[in-house]
Amino acid sequence: MGRIIIDADRALLGRLASYAAKKALEGEEIVILNAEKTVISGTKERVLEEVKRKLATRTLGSLEKSPTHPRRPDVYVRRVIRGMLPWKRPKGKSAYKRVKVFIGVPEEYLKEHPIRVEEANSTKLKCPKVFLKDVSEEIGGWRPR
Repeated sequence: MGRIIIDADRALLGRLASYAAKKALEGEEIVILNAEKTVISGTKERVLEEVKRKLATRTLGSLEKSPTHPRRPDVYVRRVIRGMLPWKRPKGKSAYKRVKVFIGVPEEYLKEHPIRVEEANSTKLKCPKVFLKDVSEEIGGWRPR
């Protein structure tokens, strides 16, 4: 079908991911730009506590069998989208392959006009929020240049 380019600047992570997952299942190719500027609602301490708890999950037997958790913002956003897809089934696998997420804006998308998902707008949010780049820096995944 078509291609949807989304600007993730100040967008709520879960709402952005559900929009992207739904469109990917409909057959659209999804490109998400500025993944590091995505917002997670909650205090920084609470969000980091939950992320670090997930990172501590491991298998005592071998590292190969333990779950791997993303630390970079682009991989983190893509993994959240995967959680909203039936990715073990053929329909979900093909939808997941249509999702591309980038840190910043690559040169090939500079002239494109990305859309903003209004349902995911975090400016209406009254509670505290934290940027995904701050979470990623804290868990050792990515540092801006």
